[in-house]
Amino acid sequence: MTQFPDGMVWLVGAGPGDPELLTRKAEWLICAASVVFFDALVGPGVLDLIPAGVRTVSVGKRSGRHSKDQASIDRLIVAAALAGERVVRLKGGDPAIFGRATEELDACRAAGVSVAICPGVTAASAAAASLGCSLTLRGMARKLVFATAHVRAGAAPELDWQALADPDATLAIYMGKAAAAEVSRQLQAHGLAEDTPVAIVENASLPGEQSLSTRLDLLPLAAKACSGSGPALLLIGTALQPVPSRAQQCSHLALSTISRHTA
Repeated sequence: MTQFPDGMVWLVGAGPGDPELLTRKAEWLICAASVVFFDALVGPGVLDLIPAGVRTVSVGKRSGRHSKDQASIDRLIVAAALAGERVVRLKGGDPAIFGRATEELDACRAAGVSVAICPGVTAASAAAASLGCSLTLRGMARKLVFATAHVRAGAAPELDWQALADPDATLAIYMGKAAAAEVSRQLQAHGLAEDTPVAIVENASLPGEQSLSTRLDLLPLAAKACSGSGPALLLIGTALQPVPSRAQQCSHLALSTISRHTA
């Protein structure tokens, strides 16, 4: 049985945004907390589950709009636990996947605060579900690789492109829309075929979700065609061979036409 005594911290995965994708354990912890520190990427439907009497603190970090640095967040959750509160640190997706969990775990342990993790559905799983496809494919896509393209403004992602350009892998690149051109260029330069299937998914599982199926060489153009402002995930690999909708087929035609005209 899950334990949540006074003075404990739980790092809770809020999933990709849809409250129906929240685990039962996560919902129980949210309702049992006395304070919830939540990220900017936590879906509004998940926040609606927080009981009226629970104190909530926004500590979200979004590109260009950083409200709290990580060290400040660490201090806040530790101070709340030491004051005897039942602390939920609510994070979008899964806390252990690009969620800065290590820093918060270390801060709690250094202060003698009991801390645990409740996993959540990560965006790559939600995006694949929305697309109606698998992230792996027997005999063709034997590996699933998570990477993040999030870097400081103006910087290029420092990734092992040779390792990522693996035709037997599916790549899930988080925060990838801004770096789409670099991702496309580097993967092709390191040997991944230009016609490798790609899907761009923004706001996976949320009402405003947008997705576009394309191919690696057309990825920069496709990324520009995505009008949403939410977090975007790139899924790349043979497992993503799409069955496009009529709207997506029109997008393919438009992108191919642009490509020919600009070649």
